[in-house]
Amino acid sequence: MVAREQDARARREPPRLYLISELASDGQTLVCMLDTVLAAADVAAVLLRLPQLDERGLINLAKTAAPVVQRSGAALLLDGHPELVARAGADGAHLTGLEAVQAALSGLKPDRIAGAGGLKTRHDAMVAGEAGADYVMFGEPDETGRRPAFPAVLERIEWWSEVFEIPCVGFAGDADEVAALGRAGADFVALGACIWRDARGPAAALASAAERLSCVELA
Repeated sequence: MVAREQDARARREPPRLYLISELASDGQTLVCMLDTVLAAADVAAVLLRLPQLDERGLINLAKTAAPVVQRSGAALLLDGHPELVARAGADGAHLTGLEAVQAALSGLKPDRIAGAGGLKTRHDAMVAGEAGADYVMFGEPDETGRRPAFPAVLERIEWWSEVFEIPCVGFAGDADEVAALGRAGADFVALGACIWRDARGPAAALASAAERLSCVELA
C-alpha cells in the first residue's frame, strides 16, 4: 500500500454517502423504497442486506434491486454472498471479518468490488488492504448491535486517511455523526437504520444527511 502524501490529502475528493438497506424479502417493496430514496441524494453505493432465502431467492432479490441502484449511479454491493455477485448482477460484495475478506478476494477481483468490514484491529485493516480490499469500513455495529465508541472510530479513520490510499467508510449511527466522520477523513459515510427509521421518512433523512456532508470543510 502506498503512503498518502500531504498534498494528496489536501486534494481529496469530498466524502460521499454509502447507504445500507433494510432487510427486505419482498422485491417490489425493496424497489419502491430504493427508487424513492436514491432520488433524494447522491449515493455512491448501496449495501443490500439479504434475508434468509435459498440461493435462487437471493439472486432474484438482488437482480430486482440492481437496475434501480445502478441506474441512480450507485454501485450495488451484496452483504456477504460473494459467490452470488456475478449471477445477481451486483457490482461487488461487502465481507465481514478478515477471514471472509481473504477467502472472497480471488473470486471477486479484479472485476468486482470487495469491501472489508468487521475489522477489529488496525492490523486487520492493514492486512485487508494489503490483500486487495477496495475499501475498509470502521464503526459499524457487530452481530449483537454494539458499536465501538465514536471517538475511537474517528481516531481510526484519521489514522487510516493520513497513511493509506485505500478508501475508508465511516459508519454513522445517527445524523449527528455524519459531518464528524467526513471531517475525520472518511471517503464515504455509511448510513443504515437511522435513515430508514427517521420520522421524516427515509428520503428526507438522506437528503438532510447529504446536506450535512456537503458542508464538511476538507483539510
